[in-house]
Amino acid sequence: EANAKVRADQLRTKLTTLGPAFVKVGQALSTRPDLLPAQYLDELTSLQDALPTFSDAAAFECVETELGRPLEEMFALITPSPIAAASLGQVYRATLLDGGHEVALKVQRPNIPDGLELDFHLIRVGAVFADRFVSSLSTSIVDLVDEFAARVFQELNYVQEGMNAERFDRLYGDRPDVVVPGIFWEYTSPRVICMDWIQGTKLDDQESLREQGLDVLQLVDTGIQCSLRQLLEFGYFHADPHPGNLLATPEGKLAFLDFGMMSETPESARYAIIEHVVHLVNRDYDAMARDYYKLEFLDESVDVTPIVPALAAFFDDVLDASVEELNFKTITDGLGAVLYEYPFNVPGYYALILRSLTVLEGLALSTDPSFKVLGKAYPYMARRLLTDPRPQLRDAFAELLFKDGKFRWNRLENLLREGSKSDDYSARDVIPPLVELIVGLDDPSTGAKNTLRPLVEKEAVKVVEALLLGQSLVAIRSDQLAPIVALLPAQLRRLPPIKVGSAKEEQQMMELREQVMRVSQLLSSSKGFDPSALTPFTEALRQSPAARSFVEAVVSGVVQRVTARVIKELLLPPGQEQQSEEAGMGA
Repeated sequence: EANAKVRADQLRTKLTTLGPAFVKVGQALSTRPDLLPAQYLDELTSLQDALPTFSDAAAFECVETELGRPLEEMFALITPSPIAAASLGQVYRATLLDGGHEVALKVQRPNIPDGLELDFHLIRVGAVFADRFVSSLSTSIVDLVDEFAARVFQELNYVQEGMNAERFDRLYGDRPDVVVPGIFWEYTSPRVICMDWIQGTKLDDQESLREQGLDVLQLVDTGIQCSLRQLLEFGYFHADPHPGNLLATPEGKLAFLDFGMMSETPESARYAIIEHVVHLVNRDYDAMARDYYKLEFLDESVDVTPIVPALAAFFDDVLDASVEELNFKTITDGLGAVLYEYPFNVPGYYALILRSLTVLEGLALSTDPSFKVLGKAYPYMARRLLTDPRPQLRDAFAELLFKDGKFRWNRLENLLREGSKSDDYSARDVIPPLVELIVGLDDPSTGAKNTLRPLVEKEAVKVVEALLLGQSLVAIRSDQLAPIVALLPAQLRRLPPIKVGSAKEEQQMMELREQVMRVSQLLSSSKGFDPSALTPFTEALRQSPAARSFVEAVVSGVVQRVTARVIKELLLPPGQEQQSEEAGMGA
């Protein structure tokens, strides 16, 4: 272990000199905390796709052969040498003869498939050896190599890359701060791809960005918000997000490049990740451990009981950390140590998610050491929990808000405050899920019951009571009523002040009233709020038998509570209430 850093540096150097397949394997390993210790992960993340160029004559011959025309019939201008070289090809800047569009022309290296086949064969031989003789590995290296090789060979088809770019643009190009290059299909083939030329600066060239007056942190935040949509909303994401594939345009937009390597997050995993965040916030480590079944980190035959204390030991410290200490890399490094000790098998898509977010956070931390990718991600999570109608997220939403049968208004207040920071937040989208939470019916077809409804009814009774009685107390004790009170007979003025229970009960009721009013203010003042958005709620109350039953239960509950308070005030002798409260506190 004393030589781990030196060995990690030697591994990175060897992979770089061995060629493109080994460079890509090194990049893949840099996201696998279940395979390598932290020193190796840190060193391998520095790998970049920077290789020697190949012959320009061979490149131009490939273009003419693939597209079936001489260069001069297609391009008015083309750079005599490449402006960038990647692991699988190199890029020229050109101007189309037809229309004068500036384009980037990427040409694949000659004989690259044969070279990759040999490289991956050799790598696979080593993987078989590792699986057989390295007992500490919990993940099959052969499976990892096979999965990764398949993805790299898909990257060789530039027609597929063009289709990937167009799909990416359809899903995420609607963001005004994201740029996706268009594909020129007339000049694209399996080994040549032609796309819009994007003038920009690499995100890791921070000196140039500052000279242009561009905000690195704003660009990273754009990347995070887009990445969250990729990973957790649509599931289709850019799987090779190193800094060379992310450009800042002069207008301050973020451009994504190189769509050869894409991946998808399974739908079940998207919900499981959000549920995992909820369990983390709730410090429910038993549920967190069980999440690893859904995430396919663990086979269901594995007992997660021993893992729970390890999660608690790590995350209790992390969640109590200061802003400067809590960042995504801190969590992934620490969680990686946990994974390394237990029989975890991290799916390929999840490793790529980690890579995507750690790359973005690394860029931000070089500018602002206190930057937190999780803090930037939480508004997105909050918006999804508040507005997504899917049953899986409704359950996670309810789990976050209720604990031991009690509604946590501070959690709802925090969700609204954080969710409103999301670019896609609209208050009108919050109303329908809340209505469904209140008046949702049991589903006879599946046998699913709205088990939260009794809890919501109970909380609604307390809220209505707090609003009614609280407002009455505020009004009665207002200085504005002093002139009227002065006109009352002396006998009435000497009566004890109006109360609604003990001092402690009154304080709790007024605190609940203030919380509810803060939530109402947050909702009504947030982006997209429209009073007409309440129409579904009022219509549901009018027409739905379940809603009418809910309203009747709440009204009945409020009447009973208020009646009980009045009887208690009338029958309890003066002073006994204080004595009973003190006795209760002593008990």
